[in-house]
Amino acid sequence: MTFSLLTVAYWCVFVACGLPYLSAWIAKAGSFGPRDNQHPRDWAARQSGWRARANSAQANSFEGLPFFIGAVVIAHQLGAAQSHLDMLAVAYVVLRAIYIALYIKGVGGARSAVWALAFLVNIAILFLAR
Repeated sequence: MTFSLLTVAYWCVFVACGLPYLSAWIAKAGSFGPRDNQHPRDWAARQSGWRARANSAQANSFEGLPFFIGAVVIAHQLGAAQSHLDMLAVAYVVLRAIYIALYIKGVGGARSAVWALAFLVNIAILFLAR
């Protein structure tokens, strides 16, 4: 694979795929031990507060990935203007990072608004093609 063939939007897909793992790492940091790895879902079920929210942010991040990946691939295939696609893809990743931070902090209203904006950005990507 030639890295120079990857557009900014494709790099954003790569980064977006890492966001759920970042959320999981945040949830587990300083609390998840080797014994917990025997039954990680049991460990997650016992969490509360910001750790539980970080784990929920992980799940939501995985749930949102297929739409984003599909929208980027479809936009590329249909010949969307690359600069617009790149800009929207970066906006999506930034919004999702903000979403995760708000989720972990427990700011529900703002979190939902940011989720909705990211969803609208996905729709814009999907219909960006000429």
